[in-house]
Amino acid sequence: MVSVVAQGEDGPRQDGPYRPGYELVAERILELIAESGMRPGDRMPTENDLAAQLGTSRTVVREAVKILSALGRVSAQKGRGLYVADDQGMLGSTGWGGFFLPTDLDHVYMLFEFRRVQESAASRLAATRATPAELRTIESAAEMCREGHVTGRSELFDRGDDDFHAGVAAASHNAFLQAAVREARRLQHQSSIIGLQGAVGGHAEEAVEEHAAIYRAIRDGDPDAAARAAAVHIDNTLEDYRREIQHRLFG
Repeated sequence: MVSVVAQGEDGPRQDGPYRPGYELVAERILELIAESGMRPGDRMPTENDLAAQLGTSRTVVREAVKILSALGRVSAQKGRGLYVADDQGMLGSTGWGGFFLPTDLDHVYMLFEFRRVQESAASRLAATRATPAELRTIESAAEMCREGHVTGRSELFDRGDDDFHAGVAAASHNAFLQAAVREARRLQHQSSIIGLQGAVGGHAEEAVEEHAAIYRAIRDGDPDAAARAAAVHIDNTLEDYRREIQHRLFG
């Protein structure tokens, strides 16, 4: 397993830019779940036990648990303790064949590989099936991304990005692709929030143009061009991740 987190004598050790201790502990908790083979519904060690294992305070563990609870990875049940969340999404712990670990680079790279396949297929189908209303939805989402980038409003860019990919998947008129695209993006979001502190996004300007290329190909009814444009977009997004990982590991 390749991880962006190092371990020191006093708990998780930071390499690269400063990150709050609770984020590093959140990463280690996920690694402990994976390494111990715990499954959804399994009871986890107490906050005190986790603090002792990780060499940190219960306060830090509690903050880490809040992050993992918000992401649907841990369930904190009052009066009962901590449990591995029963996350049964299409790409969840049972459906994907393994517990997705946001800090495991092998998992992240495999997820991108899968996204390339599914989003190329969705774009190809959308080019032959998109309705005028669906085309307007895709175009509006692409414009929202552009506006978010130009104005420096990252939340607007992110919302447009989510709407764009969801819109293309919806235009494929394939319910399985829609669910797969949604779930894969959810897992990628986890890897960004936990593994890379949400810092990925250096190719936003290029992403705006890549969205436009995908939209034009779908609008023009060119399935091959749409699939190629989608593949280029996912490949470039992966390169953005690679650059950020290199920066964190080697400065």
